[in-house]
Amino acid sequence: MAVTETHLQEEKARRSQDDQHQPPRSTGGLKITRRWTRPGVHPFDEVEWDRRNASITGEGGEVVFEQPDVEAPVFWSDQAMRVVASKYFRGHLDSPDRENSVRQLVGRVADTMADWGREDGYFASDEDADAFQAELTYLLLHQHVAFNSPVWFNVGLKENPRPQCSACFINSVADEMESIMRLAATEARLFKGGSGAGSNLSRIRSSQEKLAGGGTASGPVSFMRGYDAFAGVIKSGGKTRRAAKMVILDVDHPDILDFINCKATEEKKAWVLIDAGYDGGFNVPGGAYDSVFFQNANHSVRVTDDFMRAVQQDAVWETRFVLTGETSARLKAREVLAQIAEATRICGDPGLQFDTTINRWHTCQATDRIYSSNPCSEFMFLDDTACNLASLNLLRFRDESDEFDVEAFIHACEITITAQEIIVDRASYPTEQLEDMSHRFRPLGLGYANLGALLMSRGLAYDSDEGRALCGAITAVMTGAAYRRSAEIAGHKGAFSDYRLNRDAMMEVIGMHRDAVEKIDASLVPSSLYAAAQQVWDDSLRLGAEYGFRNSQATVLAPTGTIAFMMDCDTTGIEPDIALVKYKTLVGGGLLKMVNQTVGGALARLGYTEREIELIVAYIDEKDTIEGAPDLKDEHLSVFDCAFRPIKGKRFIHHMGHVKMMAAAQPFISGAISKTVNVPEDTEAAEIGKIYELAWEYGLKSIAIYRENSKRTQPLSTSLGAGAAAGAKQRAPRERLPDERHSITHKFSIGGHEGYIHVGLYPDGRPGEIFVTMSKEGSVISGLMDSFATAISMSLQYGVPLEVLTRKFSHMRFEPSGWTNNPKIPYAKSIMDYIFRWMGMRFLPPGEGGGEEDDTSLEAGAKQVSLPIPLAVSEGEGSAPSNLTFVVQEDAPPCSECGMIMTRTGACYRCTNCGATSGCG
Repeated sequence: MAVTETHLQEEKARRSQDDQHQPPRSTGGLKITRRWTRPGVHPFDEVEWDRRNASITGEGGEVVFEQPDVEAPVFWSDQAMRVVASKYFRGHLDSPDRENSVRQLVGRVADTMADWGREDGYFASDEDADAFQAELTYLLLHQHVAFNSPVWFNVGLKENPRPQCSACFINSVADEMESIMRLAATEARLFKGGSGAGSNLSRIRSSQEKLAGGGTASGPVSFMRGYDAFAGVIKSGGKTRRAAKMVILDVDHPDILDFINCKATEEKKAWVLIDAGYDGGFNVPGGAYDSVFFQNANHSVRVTDDFMRAVQQDAVWETRFVLTGETSARLKAREVLAQIAEATRICGDPGLQFDTTINRWHTCQATDRIYSSNPCSEFMFLDDTACNLASLNLLRFRDESDEFDVEAFIHACEITITAQEIIVDRASYPTEQLEDMSHRFRPLGLGYANLGALLMSRGLAYDSDEGRALCGAITAVMTGAAYRRSAEIAGHKGAFSDYRLNRDAMMEVIGMHRDAVEKIDASLVPSSLYAAAQQVWDDSLRLGAEYGFRNSQATVLAPTGTIAFMMDCDTTGIEPDIALVKYKTLVGGGLLKMVNQTVGGALARLGYTEREIELIVAYIDEKDTIEGAPDLKDEHLSVFDCAFRPIKGKRFIHHMGHVKMMAAAQPFISGAISKTVNVPEDTEAAEIGKIYELAWEYGLKSIAIYRENSKRTQPLSTSLGAGAAAGAKQRAPRERLPDERHSITHKFSIGGHEGYIHVGLYPDGRPGEIFVTMSKEGSVISGLMDSFATAISMSLQYGVPLEVLTRKFSHMRFEPSGWTNNPKIPYAKSIMDYIFRWMGMRFLPPGEGGGEEDDTSLEAGAKQVSLPIPLAVSEGEGSAPSNLTFVVQEDAPPCSECGMIMTRTGACYRCTNCGATSGCG
């Protein structure tokens, strides 16, 4: 239902009447217990602090951010400190007003929220307000929880008393030109502020329907071109990050086939442009992807249970005109899903949103249906609503015996959801409609991160019944505790405005959540956790029946992009770990390979001795895989499976393992789950279609599938024109160098082994031949290097691109290896590694080589990347090493802020170098 000015006035009048019929309230305010803090002692005074230099270098080695003398707790990694300093500290660099300490940042946010709570009457006494302030400060300081980025950007600034605090927005649009244009303006304001927005365009009449004044309507896909172009303009102004946007169309809309295929069609156009020589990178002005439509939004098709049953029965599906409801076309449902699957195979879009399931779990059905979501698909609620997010770091909730501390977790849920509720009335919203609906329904988005790391630390496989049961139980406790606290707040502040109208629907949904607890296999989770899940939902039902609920929604599972770095999370959202091997940059340069620290704890929990753990970890360090490690039992291999297949291994988590984990969490989430299910490159459309069917059967609200390497971000060697058919038989001509040519000589040293690289150049400066001089003439190594250099020279002269050779040979690992005398390549894994990383840096443009990327193919579509990032940390007692995962998607875009290759997180991407995200978190 699109909200108009008339609707706003009518609703405000109705709300004033409804307030007289709200559930009864108790007296006083919230009582806040202390778990981690003491009266009179500030949490800042109970931790050790140190000062470090926060510096971030870009893809080309240039410094993109630097702030010296930043104060942070000693247990914060350098990565967390750098990201927070660059993203969240307020004030201009080199200004005396610039924040320079984590205590300033945390204090600014926690103190402001506590003051708001005092002023708005949330607490029973000053002591309770002080306890809330201290407990919230502790949680933020000790990386137990983090709010979404807009809170850190905006809260507590004197010049901004009503800050924008929400990351997720859903906008309505009606079949009126004024509404269609108003949507573009609203989105522009949201994108400019770094937030994301989603809309369902199904109310716009199709391109097959008539206009009142004669002629044919444009249809939603045509307007999408305008929205996409406008998002691209906003994206390129100021910062160049991709706009966070979701576009949805119902499966019974007459233009549904055009919608399904529009992005895949544009993808094919991009391939042609890449073949013709246009740059295949993302965010490249004038490049292939910059020249085609629909690159600034995620697309999803809304499907119903009726449609999915028609698919399974191979029945006919009818599309209907928007204005009259008459049948527009009769299509085979199975063929429609096949087209969706094929388009997904080509470009990753569209995903599916399961409309019937979404609205079955809808707490406000009497007001209207849920039509849309935010860009990452986790916030699903009424049109013209906003949601502020916060995520809990699950790995921080372990007690002295390394068990999950359920009571601490519940307490953290209560403190955090209270803070999020306080935000609602004190925040600003970009439109009156968004403000009115947010105040009426007060939806919140509490979630978590680090599930994958928690499971591994407990010796549980991500793709296992035990892992899924633990996920379900933890998620049940989180949402149950959040709704229980929401009912308690309603007892003091009143239920949300439209609660009375939606009481029956909301109590039914709360009951559905409670019933789902009984489907968790209690034998697979700790008894205290299962009992807590039952208790919080029983309390929610009881208190909700008495007082109602302050918030119409309480939880989502967001991708946790930048804030995952702030909390030093190993894994984001509901994701598993992506690799067992991670890297740390040393003080003064160089990289130290490190086995994921969760591995040792997992092995210990599984019963291995210290000596066995030492041998297994050493094996992983040497082989980059745990497969074949000494003394490792076969039944434990699955515990260490990750999202991507290791270079020298075979095991990784099957894509259905991801779908099943989402299914374990979904019954206990108010909204949905932001997660992209990656499938191998050779996955066919039929299998993608089957995944969609299974996701529906498992009860998911939405799913996005991405086939690895479906984006052609590198130039192709396909022949075009009349000779294309015979291209495989054609041979490229050799481009010989002139008899007299310029050359470059470069001296190097690798672990004490010295040598020289001589590069002969074409007149335009391109390399055409190389010679490598090492050791004595006539020795084995000299002969091998001469032969290899000749082969590379012939490759260059026959047109093999240097970037291909650079990616192929960079990061090969064999002796001799070691430290070098080149500050840009401080450590070489082999002679080949050094030669081609130097060649790339010397002769290739930024982003096309230079040793930053390794083209070692992984069947799961990942690759390893060497990033020149200064991750040096103070190695004092209590300091945490700064870990960097080196496995990323082959076709992930470069970061718009620092140029490094990003990694996929949910439906978005995040940069492991500077912490930037492409989504709305």
